[in-house]
Amino acid sequence: MTEPLALQCLRCGTRYPVEANRSRCTACDGKQASNLRVTYHPHDIQRWNFASAQSKSGSMWRYADMLPVPREHAVSLNEGGTPLHAAPRMGQALGLAKLFIKDESRNPTQSYKDRVSSVAVSHAKLAGASVVATASSGNAGASLAAYASRAGLACVVASMKGASGPMVSQIRKLGGHLVLLEDKALRWPLLAEGAARHGWYVTSPYSTPVVGSTAVGIEGYKTIAYEIAADLGFAPDWVIMPVCYGDALAGVAQGFQDLLSAGQIAKLPRLVAAEAHGSLAHALQARADVVEAVHAEYVPLAASVGANQSTYQALHALRTTDGLAVKVGNEGLVALQELIAAREGLLFELASVMPFAAAKQLERRGLITRNDTVVCVATASGLKDTDKSTATWDELPIVNAAAAQISELASDMNNRLRFGTCP
Repeated sequence: MTEPLALQCLRCGTRYPVEANRSRCTACDGKQASNLRVTYHPHDIQRWNFASAQSKSGSMWRYADMLPVPREHAVSLNEGGTPLHAAPRMGQALGLAKLFIKDESRNPTQSYKDRVSSVAVSHAKLAGASVVATASSGNAGASLAAYASRAGLACVVASMKGASGPMVSQIRKLGGHLVLLEDKALRWPLLAEGAARHGWYVTSPYSTPVVGSTAVGIEGYKTIAYEIAADLGFAPDWVIMPVCYGDALAGVAQGFQDLLSAGQIAKLPRLVAAEAHGSLAHALQARADVVEAVHAEYVPLAASVGANQSTYQALHALRTTDGLAVKVGNEGLVALQELIAAREGLLFELASVMPFAAAKQLERRGLITRNDTVVCVATASGLKDTDKSTATWDELPIVNAAAAQISELASDMNNRLRFGTCP
């Protein structure tokens, strides 16, 4: 096993013990707040036997040599190992000949959050915690509840009014203690109090300005990069992800950096953040060292990426990979969700549709070319937010037809298919 050395600040390099459950660098506190990352000895990474890890069966824990918790202490529901689909029909719609979809909806709770939850809950249990907690609009809460149940731990999920109905139900069914707050900013003081007074192991951000989730848990996202490289046999030109605070973006960037250091890929892919309000795009354009809050011009349908201020870790991931940030609004998002479903047979939540919209923007701008290898990371199932994606649907009529009417109905359906009025 590759032993983790420390938690190190992305900005200033200050180090903290790995045993601590923390994400915030106190030396960079305040407006300059920065996240931490787990570091390993460079020689250990260079000697990492990636091929041997690939030969092992099972979950993402086949990569345990590059994770901060020993495999024998893993709390797992067989997460990871999700498919990388070639998507030629969707690629044709976007003008991309080599489009792939990393389908994270195939994880146990139908989202990529299972990767961070597995590592974080494993670390929490090893550290002797009895309660894990998170601030979540849905996916992270459902995932943490599932892994807490698996580990025999209690779980608190601080969410807010307007959270997606299906995800609220999933959290409660999985045993999470759900608290819905009128003001979503109140989630953080609640979690901070739980951590300080009651020893809760908090896996998400719980202070302002936000810096991201526990650094130990974020390590789980590295395995997305490992799997993409293993399935392709090389690093793609582009990896596009929906981004809020950039936890997964930071983890994926580090995963590809591990592979480069180990000699398994020849280059880093360029990462793209598909974001709702544009705080990362603004920071990149301004060459800023801080991601400032921007004006939220609308309420995103994709609530999980609705924050108007991202984090330094996301900015760092984009800069180290020569990446880009693309602002994606609500317009056309549901139609694009349905187009992906109709063309590829894959139904993703609205946040997961944003990378495809970003890919189209970049193709139109000439930044992504037709023959570039592009991977869109679809982070969760479309069943997660059906209350939002179907809100404008008309109620279907109930058909009770005679044989002649059935024939008429079939003929009408055939014409709709022929003339393209069905997806």
